[in-house]
Formats: sequence, C-alpha cells, structure tokens
Amino acid sequence: MKFGPVGIDEAEGTVLAHAAKLPGGRLPKGHLLSLSDIFALQAAGFTEVIVARLEPGDLLEDEAASRIAAAIDRDHLTFSQAATGRVNIHSAVDGLFVASRSVINRLNRIDPAITLACLADHISVRSGDMVATIKIIPLAVAGRYVEEAAALLRAEHAFSVKPFAARRVGLIATLLPSLKLSVMDKTRQNLEVRLRLSSSVLVQEQHVPHTAEAVAAEISRGTQRFEMIIVFGASAVADADDVIPAAIRLAGGIVYHVGMPVDPGNLLVLGRVGDIPVIGAPGCARSPKENGFDWVLNRILAGEWPTVDDITGLGVGGLLMEIPTRPLPRALAGSELKDVSVAVVLLAAGRASRMESGKHKLLAEFEGVPLVRRSAQTALGASVQRVFCSHWPPANGNSCSTGRA
Repeated sequence: MKFGPVGIDEAEGTVLAHAAKLPGGRLPKGHLLSLSDIFALQAAGFTEVIVARLEPGDLLEDEAASRIAAAIDRDHLTFSQAATGRVNIHSAVDGLFVASRSVINRLNRIDPAITLACLADHISVRSGDMVATIKIIPLAVAGRYVEEAAALLRAEHAFSVKPFAARRVGLIATLLPSLKLSVMDKTRQNLEVRLRLSSSVLVQEQHVPHTAEAVAAEISRGTQRFEMIIVFGASAVADADDVIPAAIRLAGGIVYHVGMPVDPGNLLVLGRVGDIPVIGAPGCARSPKENGFDWVLNRILAGEWPTVDDITGLGVGGLLMEIPTRPLPRALAGSELKDVSVAVVLLAAGRASRMESGKHKLLAEFEGVPLVRRSAQTALGASVQRVFCSHWPPANGNSCSTGRA
C-alpha cells in the first residue's frame, strides 16, 4: 500500500484516507473511490485527495480483520461485522476468559498493521461482555501478513471463554467464642453472591467446632452430598498442619497447596477429597471485595484445576488492594497524615462554534436548568474548599479570570 496525496484525475480505485465533504453529502474515510465519486469531487472543487493506493496482494481493512477473526474458534464467542477495520469479540456465556500471552504477542509482532487486544488472563465475564478486539491500523495491509496471522490463530489457541458449570456447594464454618454470628451470616451471603454467576447453589451451611476432627467428619459427610466444599475457619490458617489442611487429610483427601501470593488472599488452602474440591477460604473471602479466593473459585467453577505452578505464578498482579484491617496504607503507616485542600475549576470557556443550533452549549437546559448553572451547583455541593470559574472572553485583558462561582 502506498499512502499520500494524488491528483483527482488519478484517484479512481484508490481508498480515501480522510472524509470528504460534498454539497450533497460526504464520502467517508476508507471509501473506495469510483469514477462517479471523482466527478463529484471535481464538481466540489477538489484538485487532489489523500489516499491509499493498493498494491498487488493488499487487502482492505475490513476484509483483513474479517479473515483474521474467521480463524478464531467460535465456541462460546460472538463476532461483530467488520467496520473501520475492527471486529469486536464478545462472550456468549457466563464464564472464565482465558488468554495465551505468548500467542497474542506473536500475532501482534507479525506486522504493526495488525493488532489484537483482549482482557487479562483468567477474568470472569458475563454473556455479552466484550473480551477482545481485532483492529487493522491502516486502510489496507499486505495479504501475506493477514494469512500469517490467520494461520497462527488456526494452529494455536489465543483465547477462549470457558463456561461456568453449576455446582452444589456445601459450606462448613468453624466456631470459636470470638467469632460473631453476624459475621457468619455475612460470610454465607457473600458466598451465595459469588456462586450466582455460575448458577451454583449453596445447599447447606454447617457449623462445627474449630478442630481438625470435627471439620474432617463434616467434610466426609459432605463428599456424599456436594460437588464442592468450602471451609471458613474461625481462626486464620497459620501452618500447613493447621486445622483446615489437617482436616482435609484426616478425611482421606490431599492438600495441594497452602498459601498463595495474592494479597488479600494469602491464607487459602486448596485440597481435594476424591473428586470433590475442598477450599479453605481465607478470611478476606468474608468480604464481597475481590481477593485471591475469587481467582481460585472461578477457575474450579470453569472446569480447571489450579496447579501449584498456577497458584505460585499469581504474584505479578496479585497485590489487589490495601488490606481493610490495616487502618493506613502501607507506605504511610507510622507517618502523620496531612490536611488536603481541594479546589474545583469550572471550565466555562469556548464559543460553542460547533453547536448547530446557534445556542451556546453552556446555556443548554437540562430539566429546566442551564448546563453551566447545574455544573456550578454540583461543584459547590462537593464539599471542596473553593470553586473557581474560567471563562471567555477574557476579563481585563487576561486570558483567564477566576472568581468564586
């Protein structure tokens, strides 16, 4: 593809690089110029246009994007029609989005004209969520690069959505005198919300003493009734031989891993009794906020079994938030907090020359209130120290004047 200006007499069959406004309408960017288009441009006074001239083997942007998209497995995905060189890809199910960084990086390094962007690996998605987009940057691209990209996507898995499978879940909660019943109620409610995305059901909640023997007995009973067991301990796991991992082993199960490099979520226990996953939930999973428990739970609900390498590989990106029980951000712990002064600048400049109605946009009314007044009232109600207004034309010859709104 060759890009640049050409005389209007030579533009037939080229691709318009910028929209051209005509008395009877407009020719959009990316339009393939026909002879009738040339006549219309000449009549409008155009002597040259900036275009892309296709070379043998080149593909227009929409055709290129469509061919690359066609190479992707359609399972649990929907694809938009190509437009302006872009195909958007959405999930067709509630599930877990899984991506291969290495494959996507290789595709994006074939040629700068071809790009594929997607969500982060192992993100839960709902049906209809956009998960990826293919975008051809220029107006056309060499067909050999398109075929190389398509061949890569046919040969290797770039990304997919693994649908969640509904499970019957049992909850075991251990008891200590220090644990409030209200905390246990919130724990159950938040777990039910987490399970809702996969249509899983919390079948039963059982309270037992905080001993390995009591928990093991309940796990053994639960393996006959449930497809997943989640254990919330009244006290945090402090060792690989603590109550919850010891209980999994007493019940005849295997403890695959204790702990994970995700904060919050460090103190998770992952085990299995027969085919039944048993998760010892960290204390942060009592909260609705995202934590390491969500990452492990969603993988299992999508049919994956996290390996030790999977879990220990979560450290990059595993610092999710400041732990709520710590009153100060870590970097500021022990230092004195300083007062913060906040002001608002209300931008009221501009001539609104693009408003087709001829009325200034700041005076446009919403529910009977001009936009500028509504904005000022919002700023004044925000409990900030001061509100300034900048406007045009300038006051007293200055480029900007300020004052109390």
